[in-house]
Amino acid sequence: MMIQDILLPAGILGGMAAVFGAGLAFASQKLAVKVDERVEKVRACLPGAGCGACGYTGCDSYAAAVVQEGAPVNACSVGGEKTAKDIAAIMGVDAGESRRLVATVLCQGDGDHCKTKYQYEGLMECRAMFLTSGGDKACKYACLGLGSCAKVCDFGAIEVKDRLVHIDAEKCKGCGKCIEVCPKSVLRLEPYGLRSVLRCRAVEKGKAVRDACTKGCIACGKCERSCKFGAITMENNLPIVDMEKCVGCLECVKNCPTGAMTGDLSTRKHAVIHQDACVGCTLCAKQCQFDAIAGALKEKHSVDAAKCVGCGLCAAKCPKKCIVME
Repeated sequence: MMIQDILLPAGILGGMAAVFGAGLAFASQKLAVKVDERVEKVRACLPGAGCGACGYTGCDSYAAAVVQEGAPVNACSVGGEKTAKDIAAIMGVDAGESRRLVATVLCQGDGDHCKTKYQYEGLMECRAMFLTSGGDKACKYACLGLGSCAKVCDFGAIEVKDRLVHIDAEKCKGCGKCIEVCPKSVLRLEPYGLRSVLRCRAVEKGKAVRDACTKGCIACGKCERSCKFGAITMENNLPIVDMEKCVGCLECVKNCPTGAMTGDLSTRKHAVIHQDACVGCTLCAKQCQFDAIAGALKEKHSVDAAKCVGCGLCAAKCPKKCIVME
């Protein structure tokens, strides 16, 4: 075989490679899809949880949607307010109002309060137990308490005690993974820091609820009647709270006979009137729904702490700003 028999094909292949390489290089320049650098900047602001709570398949998809589709800059519940502000700065828009959401357990049916129907023997996992007549608890709305939600929580915010799930609101990022795996729909995202929460979903009345769980809502309506602000209405045997009207006085919690309506009464504040600034205009007394403020026109007013529920309406109306909540 002659040397030229080898060099000629090699030269042809080399030439073809050079031509094709040049063509690809040219095409890569002409046909390149320009990527908005803001996508990478927005992605860098995101926590990388990939939870999908924003409504997109992951952080990459959300970042692209913010830049290319005008998606809300405050949709990342895991990143919270800081992430929203950082993204807003990149996009040159206002972050808007974002309220932190946390997972809330709408049940108090632990081993001490909720009865059981049978002795369960099987895989200790909520979805497996649910397939056996909806679970072993007498209340069909109760948390099964085997911790399927805790297993998917990436933030260590969920633990199980005595067959009931407990959520640490300080650790919860509101990603919603726990809600997706709960077969009983016991978990729901609620605004962080709510003063009162109904932790029951049983729609039966009185005895039917009591026979299953001593912590259930019995539809007595005391919460509705005790609310002076019209914030509570009974629907389908459960109280519905209008948060636009609720002032956080916790009278519903105080008057709930079973403890189904929950809230920390120890956090209640009380109005205090600074006497040196009070002009006796009576506007505060007219606002008070609990007759907790005494004092005639043009006289110094005072607050009966035993009656005050800390709603704060008096402080909001005081023209001299001499009422503080302590």
